[in-house]
Amino acid sequence: MEKELEEKLHMYRHSMAHVLAKALTQIWPDVKLTIGPAIDNGFYYDIDLNHSITPEDFKQIEEKMNAIIKNNEDFVRQEVSKQEALKIFKGNEYKEELINELPENEIITIYKTGSDFVDLCRGPHVENTKFLRGFAFKINKVNGAYWRGNEKNKMLQRVYCYGFLNKEDLKNYVAMMEEALKRDHRKLGKELGLYFISDYAKGMPTYMPKGLQLKNTLIEFWREIHKKAGYVEIETPMAMSRELWEISGHWDHYQANMYTFKVEDDTFAIKPMNCPGGMLYYQQNIHSYKEFPLRVGELGKVHRHEASGTLNGLLRVRCFTQDDAHIFMLPSQIEDEIKNVMKLVDQVYTTFGLKYSVELSTMPESHIGEVSEWEMAETALKNALEHMNLDYKINEGDGAFYGPKIDIHVTDCIGREWQCGTIQLDMQLPKRFNLTYVDSDGSLKEPIMIHRVVYGSLERMIAVLIENFAGAFPTWLSPVQVKILNISDAQLQYAKNVKAVLEDNGIRVELDDRNEKIGKKIREAQLEKVPYMLVVGDKEMAENKVAVRHRKEGDKGVLTINQFVENILAEIKSKEIK
Repeated sequence: MEKELEEKLHMYRHSMAHVLAKALTQIWPDVKLTIGPAIDNGFYYDIDLNHSITPEDFKQIEEKMNAIIKNNEDFVRQEVSKQEALKIFKGNEYKEELINELPENEIITIYKTGSDFVDLCRGPHVENTKFLRGFAFKINKVNGAYWRGNEKNKMLQRVYCYGFLNKEDLKNYVAMMEEALKRDHRKLGKELGLYFISDYAKGMPTYMPKGLQLKNTLIEFWREIHKKAGYVEIETPMAMSRELWEISGHWDHYQANMYTFKVEDDTFAIKPMNCPGGMLYYQQNIHSYKEFPLRVGELGKVHRHEASGTLNGLLRVRCFTQDDAHIFMLPSQIEDEIKNVMKLVDQVYTTFGLKYSVELSTMPESHIGEVSEWEMAETALKNALEHMNLDYKINEGDGAFYGPKIDIHVTDCIGREWQCGTIQLDMQLPKRFNLTYVDSDGSLKEPIMIHRVVYGSLERMIAVLIENFAGAFPTWLSPVQVKILNISDAQLQYAKNVKAVLEDNGIRVELDDRNEKIGKKIREAQLEKVPYMLVVGDKEMAENKVAVRHRKEGDKGVLTINQFVENILAEIKSKEIK
């Protein structure tokens, strides 16, 4: 039923893209249409138009679209030859380019909407615009977009529309997007002094002290749980010779995303992933089956050549830290190790209060290894998920080039999904690197290997957490956990003494000793989203106490310093979300 609903929604959105295109041609007859697909939250159309469309134009476009819908116009499919198609779209170089790329004998389909509009399209569409009458839509924005995504091509205008089957769904989605705007990690990252991205290093974040503290806290948590789960940690080189990447297969399958440079006569690549370094670590010793499973973790910084148009704050960067691990094991240990990784995934995401869903991605068209090996690997992953009673979706053809994978999508507090963790089963890299172990009968065999990340990347996880918590992190995670606010200079030394006690207990604390009114200090601490504020005046100083305020709960009463320390340390230890 869910699949049928998705297909219906896609067809309606696709039909609405044609309605949008027709409306644009009625308002601006000189417009040149290019492509207009359905997307996850609606649809868009890329156009070449001298007039720059602004929000002031949205109402007129929407009115034209509604008029077309009310006109009960048929969507009529028609098959034409390549020559006929070129004749129909003569003068539109964008459509001509698409048509000319098709084989000579290709049957081309066009769709007519009413008697005066035709577009190049495979369909499907609704039969008549009357079926779109209850469909809720809203023009969202207009962005620039290069023709076919190539920055060497002409810049077009992309008209985005939200589109849902009813007004309630549209209303809920718009509300979610408005909330998302308030939580945007790029905005909050700047306001809270967490990180910045310089024009001199596009896509490569610089962490400021508070942002680095946040990242380091995540790393400490990662190390804590992985040590308990039996992982050892290594660090591999940032750049390695081309020969290594040829052995791993990345040179053939991933070279376009790699940064390369010359050292004397050798070509090096900055690592886009940590895997080959993990293979080199394994090769340093002779291994026995008794060592398995061998769990090797690395918090490795990687660099990938992402197109500038895809960069998005910390969510899509060119430089990031992956919380990688490679698990070497026997075939009989596959299912248990998948389960162990999923337990780690559950532990991490539950700690942050994040729900998640699971997706199994299968063999892509460009892959290494025999199909039979892929089938065995995919079956092993399916069995592990099914024996854990986990619901999962199949994502055909989206596996890594060396093996199938389980992708974990986390859902934040306003319902958005983010792809973070990944578990990849690999029977290819051990073969390519000639990895072996001594089995119980003394023979040499190839280990099975799992690649896995839990955070995915520290940068993406930080972005997700900023937006999920709207910058108001749980106390254990907050870069600054306590802000001390003295009412006047008379309490300054006492405030410094309180600060020293908290620091001695490992609590992250700042003192706001400015000569400002206490109300202003409190408001600014609230804006900085500090979990606790300790107000100290003459009375608190005389009684050796502090007046406690929580950013959400307000006044928490007056406590002794030791009582406050005991309470906050218990909260930090429990990793309570508050």
